[in-house]
Amino acid sequence: MTDTLSSKNLAFKFAQLDKRGRRALDSLAPRPQDLCSTNPQSEPVMESKTSALTDSVIAELPTIKGSDVAVVFDRAREIGKAWAATDIRERKRLVLSFVDTLLKEYEAVLDIIQWENGKNRGSAYEEVYDVAMNSRYYALHAERILRSKSVAGAVPVLTKTQINFVPKGVVGIISPWNYPLTLAASDAIAAIMAGNSIVLKPDSQTPFSALAIKALMERAGLPRNLFQVVIGSGRELGGPMIENANYIMFTGSSQTGRTIARQSGEKLIGFSAELGGKNAMIIRADAPVERAAAGAVKACFSSSGQLCISMERIYIHKDIWDRFVPAFLKRVKEMKLEASMDWKADIGPLINDAQVEKVAEHINDAVAKGAKVLAGGHLVPEVSNRAFLPTVLTDVTPDMKVFGEETFGPLVSLYKVDSDEQALSLVNATNYGLNSAIWSDDLKIAQSMAIRVEAGTVNINDGYAAAWGSIHAPSGGFKDSGLSHRHGVEGLVKYTDVQTVATQRLMHIGAPKWLGEKAWAKVLHTYLRAQRRFDL
Repeated sequence: MTDTLSSKNLAFKFAQLDKRGRRALDSLAPRPQDLCSTNPQSEPVMESKTSALTDSVIAELPTIKGSDVAVVFDRAREIGKAWAATDIRERKRLVLSFVDTLLKEYEAVLDIIQWENGKNRGSAYEEVYDVAMNSRYYALHAERILRSKSVAGAVPVLTKTQINFVPKGVVGIISPWNYPLTLAASDAIAAIMAGNSIVLKPDSQTPFSALAIKALMERAGLPRNLFQVVIGSGRELGGPMIENANYIMFTGSSQTGRTIARQSGEKLIGFSAELGGKNAMIIRADAPVERAAAGAVKACFSSSGQLCISMERIYIHKDIWDRFVPAFLKRVKEMKLEASMDWKADIGPLINDAQVEKVAEHINDAVAKGAKVLAGGHLVPEVSNRAFLPTVLTDVTPDMKVFGEETFGPLVSLYKVDSDEQALSLVNATNYGLNSAIWSDDLKIAQSMAIRVEAGTVNINDGYAAAWGSIHAPSGGFKDSGLSHRHGVEGLVKYTDVQTVATQRLMHIGAPKWLGEKAWAKVLHTYLRAQRRFDL
């Protein structure tokens, strides 16, 4: 009787969440028939999309065939020509208007993110904040970054040399399900400010955040279909996207990234990627225990651990182990696991059954081989079919899957180390190099250690937000964790072709007829010696 009552209560709760999600979707996202009209198929195949929060069907959306992708890119190319010719100050005005529109509608946006992805509301808000900050940064700084620049010419005074930044054309973005707003909008805005049009293929599990972005952009005044969304499987659409794009931005697994890199290389187009990680945190002997424990919880379990830059390994100095581990476990066990759209939940359900199975597989394999579960380790079905408790392991050894494989879920392993040198060696003993962290009261030592960490970002006394939020600085991965960067100057300039225009005055560069090649070579040699002498 109690189980039946509990099931009825859960069904009623989910029905209320569905009602709220549908209301948010109706207020923001294009209707399926509107999306269908932008796709060239006369009879599109409709696919049902299911909520990770409630397991209900959100809506049906029209998918596009691979053979029709070229038509979408042709449309984008035409729209892009006018956009590239638009004054950058007008681009700035429209992107800032998009930010204002996003912030005005942020509650509905959060509902959509949570409804389709399942994450807790605090993690969903990080996406809204990230998109707003990135959009504002590129709107305010693109004119300065992309302004044509004069540099020293071949011959002083006689040669005027200028560097121009020319939009690539159409940027194809393939975005994942874990941050469906951030990893679609933030990359797109940088490309748009650089003068490009966009064709976005969101993950099939989370298309509605992408459609909300499209609606908000067009509501803010950006040209209709400057940002186009195509729905379909990566297997069918990935190849045609690469074949038709002028540049590809991808976020996902290292395995898929290699495939896209090969295909982009064959096409000789630019390619940028944020790929997998097995991110690690170092807790030095002098770390501030309470702050480090609180920071580690957020770093490991934000967005249910389904975050590219979340921590899956923590290396703790033996002198602080007995103080840090209990403080960390206390906070982990206090985390509130809920399937909800309120602000109380610390962690939400996982995106799909495959993620649940992978987390369970890593835990079961580790326990069978001798690891200990210090917290969590199982589902909570009374919350949701995919509500997995934040889990902490210790005594993990190299023969366990969790040791070296990316889990991408609410699972972290703790390791005791004898020294900073041992910690650094273990942190770097992986093919990944995306994000990392060091906790210490001695900032000078932590900074000297950071430069030795083989990762694209290193946070000192933080888990990921400090580096990720430093949007003036580039963000990317080492080794198997990615190519190129997002954020900063690099995250904008990559969406342009860099052109050099050199204008020669009065005389051409070369041996005058009356002087001869040998004498001219002596003149150039004298010039080279003068450069060395006067540091020209």
